[in-house]
Amino acid sequence: MGAVHGVYLKYVGLSAVSFAGYHFVIGSFGPLEPLPLASSFSDGVRILATSSSSSDDASSLSSSSLLPLARAATAAMLSYSTFLNGTIAVLFQLRRGMSLIGKDTKKGTIPLWSYVLLFPFHGPTYAYTYLHTKMGKMRPPSAAPSSDESHRKKNDDEHEQQKVPVPVASQVQPGWWVGGCYSHEIQLPMQQPWAGIVDLTVEFPEKCRANTLNYLCLPTWDGVPCSPEQLEEAAVFCMEARKDWIRWWKQNYSRGGNDNAVDLADSQKQSMQQQQTEQLIPHILIHCAHGRGRSTTVMCAAMVKMGMFSHWEEALEQGIRPSRPVCKLNAKMRKNLEEWQRKYVDHVSAGVGVDSETKRKKGD
Repeated sequence: MGAVHGVYLKYVGLSAVSFAGYHFVIGSFGPLEPLPLASSFSDGVRILATSSSSSDDASSLSSSSLLPLARAATAAMLSYSTFLNGTIAVLFQLRRGMSLIGKDTKKGTIPLWSYVLLFPFHGPTYAYTYLHTKMGKMRPPSAAPSSDESHRKKNDDEHEQQKVPVPVASQVQPGWWVGGCYSHEIQLPMQQPWAGIVDLTVEFPEKCRANTLNYLCLPTWDGVPCSPEQLEEAAVFCMEARKDWIRWWKQNYSRGGNDNAVDLADSQKQSMQQQQTEQLIPHILIHCAHGRGRSTTVMCAAMVKMGMFSHWEEALEQGIRPSRPVCKLNAKMRKNLEEWQRKYVDHVSAGVGVDSETKRKKGD
């Protein structure tokens, strides 16, 4: 559910509230009389039986007989919510069980049975995410990061009372977007498709699936980062998606524009092609539920992999947060990024350096 810190407690909170609601409904505390669940069930069976045999007999039953049955049904729902959200909280801590939601990683869809059977999870998740997206605030983006810590704090203080709505997605670098599950509201220039989308949600269907050339789904619980191996997979995917987009662009736009331009002079065609080239660049969208933690983690790895920054911390502080200040990483995310950096960047660079030195010595 939204923030990258304390997400586990929100799953626990849903379970705890449901548990308290269950005991309130059955009369363990509060103004309601204790609910005899066995008699409530027998009353319900008797109501159904009499209603099917004789309407006169059914009408003779007091309307209050339906109240215990309704309370029993509500108690059953709250009991199920307690169990389900408690289980998800445990799975969250174990970083396991993402397949429980049933999301199709190829199509990005969530099946109907998931919404029906897991409604105590989906309902609050959708409601919270909608409100958090529409009501979220952040300090205004800065034009460039400040290396002076005191100057940065001063800017933060100045913007403290000037917060702006959090966009559904932010272009943190030209062609690189970090966003949430409402990123489908973004319209790219000239209605071009996304070069690639990395979907990190386990709880939402992908609404941009039909408008992207490449799609990668790495479903993770909210606040739980991708593993170092998944970070590498996503980073490589982004690189390949950009290459695919270039091939797509050459097939569709490298001949001087559209069919209506065939009679134009060569200079005009070149001018049109230049304008299209300036507007059309490959756009990569990396999104989670709110565009704060999971997506930021993957974006850091992608930017380093592309050679835009040498370290993930530089990518975070200089490449992402100036444009989307709301982005933050929890301890697990930082740990996985550090391990990814060591295994897939520093280690590889060291290996290349050793090979170069060996070749130089052999040449001497």
